[in-house]
Amino acid sequence: MSSSALFGGTGIIIFLVGLLGTFSLPHLLKKIVCINVMGSGVFLVLAAVGNKDVGATNDPVPQAMILTGIVVAMASSVFALALARQIAHRSGFWLLPEDREKL
Repeated sequence: MSSSALFGGTGIIIFLVGLLGTFSLPHLLKKIVCINVMGSGVFLVLAAVGNKDVGATNDPVPQAMILTGIVVAMASSVFALALARQIAHRSGFWLLPEDREKL
């Protein structure tokens, strides 16, 4: 098994775990963490796509996409945390109204 296939498979598994957590956990902070886990899985798959054999030079485009994705993920995480804090401040709960009705 090549390292690219191992990295790609691991990235897909990490993405699916984050996706499962995003839809199954009601707490807003846990949802934000799961979305970040999904992003890490995507970054790992992109690294696997850009990985070549040991002697060959790697493709710089997936590496640039990963770096750009890290910056965008950080900015969107901060924005999501600010929105979650406002929801918690105004409603008193760290849950969305739809999730509060289910409890």
